[in-house]
Amino acid sequence: MSEKQIIVGVDTHTDTHAAVAIDQLGRRLDTIEIPATTAGYRCLLDWAQQLGELCCFGVEGTGSYGVGLSRFLTNVGVTVVEVGRVNRQHRRRYGKTDPADAEAAARAVLSGEATGVPKSRDGIVESIRTLHVVKRSALKARTQAANQMTNLIVTAPEATRDELRGLTALKRAQRAAKWRPAAGQDPAGVTRRAIRALARRWLDLTAEIKTHNRELDELVALAAPNLVAEQGISRDVAAKLLIAAGDNPQRIRTEAGFAALCGVNPVPASSGKTSRHRLNRSGDRQANNALWVIAMVRLSRDPETRAYSERRKTEGLSHREIVRCLKRYLARRLYPILLADLAKLT
Repeated sequence: MSEKQIIVGVDTHTDTHAAVAIDQLGRRLDTIEIPATTAGYRCLLDWAQQLGELCCFGVEGTGSYGVGLSRFLTNVGVTVVEVGRVNRQHRRRYGKTDPADAEAAARAVLSGEATGVPKSRDGIVESIRTLHVVKRSALKARTQAANQMTNLIVTAPEATRDELRGLTALKRAQRAAKWRPAAGQDPAGVTRRAIRALARRWLDLTAEIKTHNRELDELVALAAPNLVAEQGISRDVAAKLLIAAGDNPQRIRTEAGFAALCGVNPVPASSGKTSRHRLNRSGDRQANNALWVIAMVRLSRDPETRAYSERRKTEGLSHREIVRCLKRYLARRLYPILLADLAKLT
């Protein structure tokens, strides 16, 4: 008699992971909880191999809490399948526990519902993602500092308002950063000290953003030289598309899959005598935004794209529908370029 085929589902958390093993017939065999450490990963693998012939692991959160486990299993040659969130119907029926979520992950793999290959996160794209995350947080913090500075200036004493009125954000921050207000509890002095602190924070964040931009320029130019040569693709736009693809873009098997990943594929929404498609509201929203930016740039600068837009308008399409068509076309055009660039790095 052949050995049991084992599928393991894992529900991941910060400090511990819960795992459930099922066989090829869907029968639950055993459950285990391990620490989220290398020793715990080894223990999980040994436990699964003792139950039968290990087929694969279905892991939730391969891009967050489960990234360490996914990397460990991939390095030892075990197949890892990325599993999405447990659906609401399952949770209403079976409740919410870590073993229940782990079992649902295993059953999603067994049924073929979960088939995704997780990102490897071990190359230059991961470096780009890390820098991009930090840069976005710095941009958000700088905007917040600028808004707070503006609000304090509006309610500041007249002399302070007059000194900073009409200046650009940079010149206003540079002037306020040089102030030497006197100590004390006077509202005018306290306000100037507060504005100075915000101005210095704004300047520090601006310098940090420039540093991130220089590093991103180098990494993006190295990772995707042909991609950034396309019209409308800047450093940030290319970074978003690279991050969506990952260091192992071969996991995206077709350009239709890449379009779905970016959330630009039309989704069937037909019923009865009605035959129509609707917008896909899922997918990577940053990649979707990148394609939107490219479409906007081409609509304003590219004669061929503008001619296409005018032709579709005569066919009765709205501006929003034209942009959706352009984003789908861009996904088809950029997919092979992206794959070719990243293939040179491996």
